[in-house]
Amino acid sequence: MSSVFFIYFYDNALLLNEFQFFFYVNLCIFAPRKKCCRLMKILILNGPNLNLLGVREKSIYGDLSFISYFDTLKTKFPHIEFTYFQSNVEGEMINKIHEVGFSYQGIVLNAGAYTHTSLALADAISAVTVPVVEVHISNVFKREAVRHHSFIAPVCKGSISGFGLDSYRLAIEALMQIVES
Repeated sequence: MSSVFFIYFYDNALLLNEFQFFFYVNLCIFAPRKKCCRLMKILILNGPNLNLLGVREKSIYGDLSFISYFDTLKTKFPHIEFTYFQSNVEGEMINKIHEVGFSYQGIVLNAGAYTHTSLALADAISAVTVPVVEVHISNVFKREAVRHHSFIAPVCKGSISGFGLDSYRLAIEALMQIVES
């Protein structure tokens, strides 16, 4: 029988199994005190057509919806408070970046086709202090030439592409490293 632990941060509580508790306690013991034991907030921001994951072009994007995968991420990273936002509208994405860009610890951004067209998204990323990691499910460099250029990559901390939905997990781990350093 495994044990269950509760950890309280300010007014938030986490329910952890033994492994998660061990990881969390070690993180708090060995991490620098100024950043330790605070609930990390990350926005996952998906752009146009990503609401159709699991339905559209399964040979490129797979057959799992993002909402299903999002539940997996929340389970894998219980010490992170995730916010998920998807929009097919560029202006709504910019507004969301502005909304969280000074208070969250990171943004995972899959701008979809706006990656290759939007100076406005690049300007929004440049305007905020939060680190942003660009994500793509497919390997954009194996696709049409128009997808090989990113307007947002130069203003992001890094870019991850081609690992399917697992690209999001890799981006979250990168953000954790950025915040810890």
